[in-house]
Amino acid sequence: MRVVLAEDSVLLRDGLVGLLERVGHQVVHVTGDADELVRLVLADGVHGELPDLVVTDVRMPPRLENDGIDAAAELRRHHPALPVVLLSQYVADAYARDLLAGSAGGIGYLLKDRIGRVSDVMTSLEVVAAGGTVIDPQIVRSLLDRRASPLDSLTPREREVLALMAEGRSNPEIAQRLVVSDAAVAKHIGNVFAKLGLTVDETGHRRVRAVLAYLRG
Repeated sequence: MRVVLAEDSVLLRDGLVGLLERVGHQVVHVTGDADELVRLVLADGVHGELPDLVVTDVRMPPRLENDGIDAAAELRRHHPALPVVLLSQYVADAYARDLLAGSAGGIGYLLKDRIGRVSDVMTSLEVVAAGGTVIDPQIVRSLLDRRASPLDSLTPREREVLALMAEGRSNPEIAQRLVVSDAAVAKHIGNVFAKLGLTVDETGHRRVRAVLAYLRG
C-alpha cells in the first residue's frame, strides 16, 4: 500500500513508518501537521496519485485540538472514498459519529493505548484500505451505552458479535473468538440485521450498515 502518515509524536511516527515498511508498504508522505497533511494529499490527488490509506493522529498541530479529525473530514469531502484511519489517545464520541456515519470508503478509529499487537494493527490498516470499517471496541461500547436506538433490543451476545464485526472480524474469526460454531455466528448476525431493519436487498452493504447504524442521528 501507499500510505500517508500524520503523527506529531516522533517516536510513534518513526515506529509506525518502520512497521509499515517492514511488511512491504510504502510510506509516501510523513508529517506532524494536520494542515500539511491536507495539502500533501490534495496535491497528490490533483496528479491522480492518491494514497491507498491515510493514517492520522487526532490531536496534533497546528492547534493541538482535533486537527486530525478536521483534516480527515476535509480530505473525505474532496475524496469521499479515501480510506482513513484515526489514531487517538481518547474516545471522542461526537467526532466519531460525525466522521464515520454514512462513510463511503474505508474508515477506522483506533485508540493508541489499546493497540496490543503489531499484527492486529497491520490487519486493521489493511481492512480499512480495502474499504472496511474498524472501530476500537471501547469506542463501540461507549457509543452503544449512550444511545437509545434499535440496538437496545440486541442481546448481550448479539452486541458482542456486533462489536467484533466493528473490529473487522470475519465470521470464522468471530466464531473462534466466542468459541461457537460458524452457524451460530451467522444466526446472531442475521438477528442483528433483522433488529436493525437491514433488509435482504442490502446484503452487500449490511455488515457495514450494521456497524454504522448507531452512528446515525
